[in-house]
Amino acid sequence: MSDQKHVQELSSEKTEFKREIGVFGGVSIIGGIMIGSGIFYLGSYVLDRTNYNYGLAILAWILGGIISLFGGLCYAELGAAMPKAGGRMVYLTEAYHPCVGFLAGFSDWLIGGPGSVAALAIALPTALKSFVALSDTGIKVFAVVLIIGLTIYNCYGVKLSSILQNISMVAKLVPILLILGAALFCGKITPDLGIGQEVASSGASGTISMVAFAIVASLWAYEGWTNLNTVTEEIKNPKRDLPLALIIGIGGITVLYTLFNYAIYRVLPHDTVVSMIGDGNYYLGTEVAKLIFGNAGGILVTAAMVIAIFGSTNGLILAQPRMYYAMAKEGHFFKSFGKLHPKYKVPTTALIVQAVISIILVLMRNLDQLTNLVVFQTMIFNFLTVLAVPVLRKKIPEIDRPYKVWFYPVSIIITALIFAGLVVSTFFDDPVSAITGFAVPAIGILFYLYFDKQLKKEGKSA
Repeated sequence: MSDQKHVQELSSEKTEFKREIGVFGGVSIIGGIMIGSGIFYLGSYVLDRTNYNYGLAILAWILGGIISLFGGLCYAELGAAMPKAGGRMVYLTEAYHPCVGFLAGFSDWLIGGPGSVAALAIALPTALKSFVALSDTGIKVFAVVLIIGLTIYNCYGVKLSSILQNISMVAKLVPILLILGAALFCGKITPDLGIGQEVASSGASGTISMVAFAIVASLWAYEGWTNLNTVTEEIKNPKRDLPLALIIGIGGITVLYTLFNYAIYRVLPHDTVVSMIGDGNYYLGTEVAKLIFGNAGGILVTAAMVIAIFGSTNGLILAQPRMYYAMAKEGHFFKSFGKLHPKYKVPTTALIVQAVISIILVLMRNLDQLTNLVVFQTMIFNFLTVLAVPVLRKKIPEIDRPYKVWFYPVSIIITALIFAGLVVSTFFDDPVSAITGFAVPAIGILFYLYFDKQLKKEGKSA
């Protein structure tokens, strides 16, 4: 294949999928995955890491959002230039080598995608335990039924999936915004957002280190924005709608998280916050809802959490199989994964296999430890994807780029350094998980070599 023809194929919007997702649908996928139950408790980790300084905590939330936004802008440039299903797997393949893209997809296929689906499916009935008596077995049965039900639903086309995602997105925002608005207007505390005293006691370098550590905690709340790119071939106008959805989605969620945590500070006295976190009670948002709405506040928070988890689960079941589809179309994976249903135009085999692996993980013990293994790999692949922007600008300068990253190259350098720092930090904080995590891509290399050998036997170009 000539280079010119290859570039035309990469930038072409031709697809076998149905283009059913608009800007709002894209925002719903991002928000549906990103906004989970963490909005009610992750603020505690940020506060703990800033020595309970409200000003530094708010700064960490804002900076975490900006970092996520610049990461999203990198994905926006790559996705608008190459509107293909598979997301970062496509970009890593083009920037470096097919093996690099394959390993990103393989890690998601074996652990990342199904592990996240399994964890969310278990989290949903767990959130209901205060209202419904559920044993550990009951929770697992609930989780399995949820996975099967949503997988079957997603097999009937992306339009239905997108509609459900839109509904769950709006439904989860209603209780969250109700709590947020009531806290902002009913709260009688004027929180101290000054950082001078903290800088004076910790020093400039100590304060910077403290904020950096807190940003890592905030980034877990922002996790999920990479998933929209996997469904690029199902977005109505990817060259316009993909960047818009990423900017609106990540930007809007940054504002939501920042205001929600500020609203908490408006209601809960500082001493109460310190005492709660010290006692291991991290659900500050739940406490705020109970203080404002009484017993109804607990029901409101539970409803918000259940809907949020449900939306996140559906979003992942919708998005992840498109990456496995792209791996098969590229030639280094099972051919059945690259086939779409003749009527509904979804990768049915990929959806079903993802459900099977998810159910297996639900039934296994130590699920949290298992899913944590993928965190280290995810950050490495995000780091490589950010660097893929300058690599591809030099490698294929002739490709049409309807959208380009803001403040290039400074934004690329800063974002790449942050992801690199997170990789190093994770390696030192949890070396066992980091080292063990290499087992998945190591297995992936064996799979890649097998499929590459098969391609060469068929006389195809690797």
